[in-house]
Amino acid sequence: MSTTSEPWRGDVHEGVAAWTRSAGRDQADPPDPPDPPDPQGDPSTSTRRRRSANRWLAPADPVALGPDADPESVARTILLDQLTGRARSRSELADKLAGKGVPDDVASRLLVRFEEVGLVDDDAFARAWIFGRGSAGGKGLARRALAQELRRKGIDDEVAREALDEVDPADEEEAARALVRKKLRSLSRVDDTTATRRLVGMLARKGYGAGQAYAVVKDELATSGREAPDVEV
Repeated sequence: MSTTSEPWRGDVHEGVAAWTRSAGRDQADPPDPPDPPDPQGDPSTSTRRRRSANRWLAPADPVALGPDADPESVARTILLDQLTGRARSRSELADKLAGKGVPDDVASRLLVRFEEVGLVDDDAFARAWIFGRGSAGGKGLARRALAQELRRKGIDDEVAREALDEVDPADEEEAARALVRKKLRSLSRVDDTTATRRLVGMLARKGYGAGQAYAVVKDELATSGREAPDVEV
């Protein structure tokens, strides 16, 4: 790699800017206007016109002519951009780096470093995800649904289990009741059997077991003066 001391060296964006400024100086004098069309179709005139135009064509890929980007600097920028706004799991960040073509050894080294300084923390990520998607965050997801989401985020099962063990079953049930009460307001025109089926289905999609879902629905229907049909769950 060249050892020149240009300030843009190692940064793709600065390299492009430097190339553009250089190209601008080379092209300071505007090109001569193209020759008017030759009514006789003189091939020599057409050839001169093409050569004049081609003289001012910029390279197709100016980035390729700029300085080599430092993979570690690129990877660090990607990580910081990804972590702006919200936390992400290590697996998510590793996938992003791989998708951007960052070498595995560079990605691994930087992820370890980010973990050491606390910018990447799967334990904290799992707890924050549960807080935002569970009963506290208003989404009302039960532990089973939360576990599936954490697995998709690449969180280790043991890490997810420890975080999910902190969920209070009473809070989970209250979240289910709140979901049912809210949904009931839009089911005033349907019969009790249909309402029960829709409410139990909603809770199932949120990760609640069939027995718990039916018990909550039956109780909330009774509170509102309605009756759930007897079913085996």
